[in-house]
Amino acid sequence: MAACRQAAPPRPNPRASAGPSTLAWKVLAGAPTSRTEVTAVAVGKRVYVGGGFVEGGATVDTVEIYDIERDVFMAGPPLPIKVNHAMSASDGNTIFVFGGYTGPGLEKTTDRAFALIQGKWQEIARMPEPRAAAGAAAADGRIYVAGGIGPKGLADKTLVFDVAAATWTTAPGVPTKREHLGVASDGKSVYVAGGRVDGNNLAAMEVFDPVTGAWSTVQDMPTARGGLAAGATSNGFILAAGGEAQTTFNEAEAFNLQTRRWTALPPLPTARHGLGVAAWGTTVYVIAGGPQPGYSFSGANEAINLEGL
Repeated sequence: MAACRQAAPPRPNPRASAGPSTLAWKVLAGAPTSRTEVTAVAVGKRVYVGGGFVEGGATVDTVEIYDIERDVFMAGPPLPIKVNHAMSASDGNTIFVFGGYTGPGLEKTTDRAFALIQGKWQEIARMPEPRAAAGAAAADGRIYVAGGIGPKGLADKTLVFDVAAATWTTAPGVPTKREHLGVASDGKSVYVAGGRVDGNNLAAMEVFDPVTGAWSTVQDMPTARGGLAAGATSNGFILAAGGEAQTTFNEAEAFNLQTRRWTALPPLPTARHGLGVAAWGTTVYVIAGGPQPGYSFSGANEAINLEGL
C-alpha cells in the first residue's frame, strides 16, 4: 500500500509541554478483526469501528462495536458497501459514515453516505463529490467532511451535511490542502491536524468557524505526521494520535482549546497508523490500525483519560 506511506522524516516541534505524570494509557479488550484504515465514532458509551483493510489487503464492510462499560466487542451491522479510508461522525444520536475507497486498494472513491438508524444502515443523500482519506466531525447541527482526496486530487472544498434537513452544501476547503489528517470538533468549531501532501507529513493545525464560515490558523501540532486520527474530549481537548513515515508513530498530543497550546502525552503502547480514534467523555479510545507502515493490521484497543490534564 505504497500510497499510504510517507517518505520524509518526521519534524518534531519542541513547543509542546509535558502532561501530568499521572496520565497513562490503559490496554483494553482487543477488536476481533485486525484492520487498518478504519473509521471510528463513539455514541451511547459505545465505539463503532467500520470498514478498512484486513490481512491479505481486502476491503471490508465489517462493523465492530466496543462496549465501553463492559470492555467487550460485539458484531455490528455490516456497512452497505465495502470501504476503506471512510469518514464517520455522530450528531450525538445518529452515526453517519461517508465516502472512502471501495477498492481494490486505493481506487474508486465513492460519494455514498449512510446513517445507522434503529440498528440498520440507511442510505442518505450522496455527498456533493466523492471523498476519501478525509475526516468528519459534527458542529452546530451539521457534519463537516474536511480535507482528503476528491475527484481531482487534494480536496478544495469542505462538504457540509445538514442533519435536520438531510441536505448537503459546501464550505471553503481547509487552507492547507491535505489527506490522511485528523479531524475533530468541540461541537462549535472544526479542528484539523496534521496529514500529508505528496508524501510529506504536515504539522499544520487549522480551525473552521461555522458562524463566520472562515478558517484560521492555530499552533502547529508538535509532531508532523500523516495517517493519524483525532478526537475531542468533553473537558476541552483535541487528542491527535498515531501516524506513519518510515516507521509508525506512537505520539499522542493534546490541544487545549482554552490555552490554544499542545501538551505531549505518554506514548501509545502500540504505535500505528490508519487507526480509529473516538472520544467518550474525557476518555479517548484508539482502536485498530497498522503497527508497520503500509499494509499491516491490528486489533489493538487502548485508551487514555484526560480528566486530570
